[in-house]
Amino acid sequence: MKVLIVDDEPPARGRLIRMLEAMDDCEPIGEAGNGIEAVELAQQLHPDVVLMDIRMPGMDGLEAARHLSQMEEPPAIVFTTAYSEHALEAFDTYAVGYLVKPIRQQKLEESIAKARKLTQAQLAYFRQDDENPQGRSHICARVRGNLELIPVDDVVYFQADQKYITVRHLGGEVLIEDALKNLEEEFKDKLLRIHRNALINKNYLVGMEKSREARFLVTFREVPDQLEISRRHVAEIRKFLKSR
Repeated sequence: MKVLIVDDEPPARGRLIRMLEAMDDCEPIGEAGNGIEAVELAQQLHPDVVLMDIRMPGMDGLEAARHLSQMEEPPAIVFTTAYSEHALEAFDTYAVGYLVKPIRQQKLEESIAKARKLTQAQLAYFRQDDENPQGRSHICARVRGNLELIPVDDVVYFQADQKYITVRHLGGEVLIEDALKNLEEEFKDKLLRIHRNALINKNYLVGMEKSREARFLVTFREVPDQLEISRRHVAEIRKFLKSR
């Protein structure tokens, strides 16, 4: 079993490595200090199991587990944390095991054994589409077979087109499968709806202008794009711009 260890504290990672090395057929193959590093390393190393701390800087373990579940062959996630109040939320976010620190050798072996028996059908059960109530820090997109993480703060707008949504961000654009309604609710403090098919990031909105065809358009900083505002949202956008 190839195991990736994710914890923001090096001593905790070192202890888990020693515990894993004492087990038969377990190989610690890498270490990560936060959720972003975990997603990147998991794609490179293809672990069978990820031992994941929950509270970490940058991206916590709950969000990282959600992104890892979108891999073509997702690893089994076992959370390792000192905060037992996260137990229910952890199991709702694709975990197959939950260990409270200080971790005991026997409990670790039991969790690894459970992960070893996990079937793809069971993994599919844990890959639920429940949205993160705290709001993600990153949007995850599949690009040429790999997962790409885009910071939510870098997203300029979301625009729907049938079953896909274009995510326009500072580095380009990607496609994701989601619903604008879900994104609007999850990031309600960051986004404004300008059209039934578009949400924009408030922080990149510069102004509003009228086209030759008498359509209202929003303009952005950082990117040259313009998006149409439906008439029902014109007053709301105008009011927001005046309030800044």
